Amino acid sequence: MPFQQQNLSLEDRTRKTRPTLQFKKSHSTKSLQNDAFITANFLFYGFLFLLFNHVSEFHSSHQKKLKMMERKVRLSTVNPFITCYICKGYLVDSTTITECLHTFCKSCIVRYLEEKNNCPKCDIEIHQSYPLNYISFDRTMQDIVYKLVPNLQENEKQRMQEFYKKRGLPVPSNVGFDENSTECNKIPNQEQQEDDDHHRSDEQVNICLECRTPNLKNLKRRFLRVSSQATITHLKKFVALKLYNSISKFKEVDILCNEEILGKDHTLKFVAVTRWRSKDTPLLLHYRQRVADL
Repeated sequence: MPFQQQNLSLEDRTRKTRPTLQFKKSHSTKSLQNDAFITANFLFYGFLFLLFNHVSEFHSSHQKKLKMMERKVRLSTVNPFITCYICKGYLVDSTTITECLHTFCKSCIVRYLEEKNNCPKCDIEIHQSYPLNYISFDRTMQDIVYKLVPNLQENEKQRMQEFYKKRGLPVPSNVGFDENSTECNKIPNQEQQEDDDHHRSDEQVNICLECRTPNLKNLKRRFLRVSSQATITHLKKFVALKLYNSISKFKEVDILCNEEILGKDHTLKFVAVTRWRSKDTPLLLHYRQRVADL
């Protein structure tokens, strides 16, 4: 009996302890699930915080860059870069020296180079004999000046219109429109604008046209400044107009360089590079009556 009681007591003890063990097991599983849930939430919200912080920093840096780009600058701080060294005024018809890249008003630098051949700012020699051949219109600089200085372009056009009207001269098309012109004249078509340009924006070539034969007369103006894209045919038509008063007779004229007859489609740029070969300007060309007609 005591042994049975002891066995019963052991069974009872086992029964009493078994639910307790099961409860502890289930309790540990729930705690692990809770810990995993808390960890997942922590990682998720931590990621959201880092993402929000990164977006905020990017937005703030972008705003700073925009503020720097929109920063206002006084016009007086850029005046040294957009004013003419000669007249001390804002650049008008900006013209740049190709040797030193200093920019001046066109009228100022042309008037200056009539007597001197050096840059008025850095004193570098532009060219010993033909300094005017080494200056060119700077369209980019002029656009910058007009954008920076308010009403400069309109005031300059008005001033030039008044200048031509006081002297009874026709107002050039690039200066402005005449008040007495009709609406049709105020809005020229594209072809008319191209004709009025005359390729002045192209690279220019200085040439000298001399007569080769005694049976033709010399031109009154031998020295010409024309576009480098002009062809020998253009020169033939020019000579025919001056000699025969008829462009249609241009085929009766030959143009030569270094005793060589030039092709009708050769450009002056091509002739200067392949025939004249970088000799001193101007490019010397001769004209004569066509050999077949002699």
